[in-house]
Amino acid sequence: MGRKSDAREKILGAAHSLIELRGYSALGVAEICETAGVPKGSFYYFFESKEALALAVIDEQWALQRSDWARILESDAQPLQRMRQLCEETEAEQLAGQQSCGTVSGCMFGNLTLEMSNRTEAVRRRLQQIFDDQVAMVEAVITEAHERGEVTVSDTREAARSVAAQLEGQVLFAKLYNNASQLGALWTNCLALLGARSPHMPAAA
Repeated sequence: MGRKSDAREKILGAAHSLIELRGYSALGVAEICETAGVPKGSFYYFFESKEALALAVIDEQWALQRSDWARILESDAQPLQRMRQLCEETEAEQLAGQQSCGTVSGCMFGNLTLEMSNRTEAVRRRLQQIFDDQVAMVEAVITEAHERGEVTVSDTREAARSVAAQLEGQVLFAKLYNNASQLGALWTNCLALLGARSPHMPAAA
């Protein structure tokens, strides 16, 4: 078995790549271990089940994405500039993925929601927590924009849910049509959802 310090990371990395490529249900432990280059016994040393591995992959992915969202949404830029940057970086990430491997991978959380939310309660709860966290981060920015008189929405929580749903839905369309240009409407749609008073904001730095 590889060093304990890196075998777990190899398994996580292999599982992450395979889940993005093919989804969760089609994968077996043997394939994950073969891709990771570790013996099957290593898997059960670190993970009691494939579901436990899926939860670890989800947590790792959210830690990375949350860091990116915090960098954008908690910056010193004006609120609507932050929202625009989130839209633009979402589009850029999917475009880079398409250029790299030829397909739009979509959002892991959205993909797993469609595949597993009615089958695995632990995964469903974890995904709910992640989307709730996303909505809370977006709501904080919308609330700030509302206080500045830049948006006209009255219910900032529902507005944040609509923005998060719009981001997720547009990414799903991009995956469906294998065309990242589907995401070009993200910012315009966000402005409409927020009832923004300043529709011609400059591009984010």
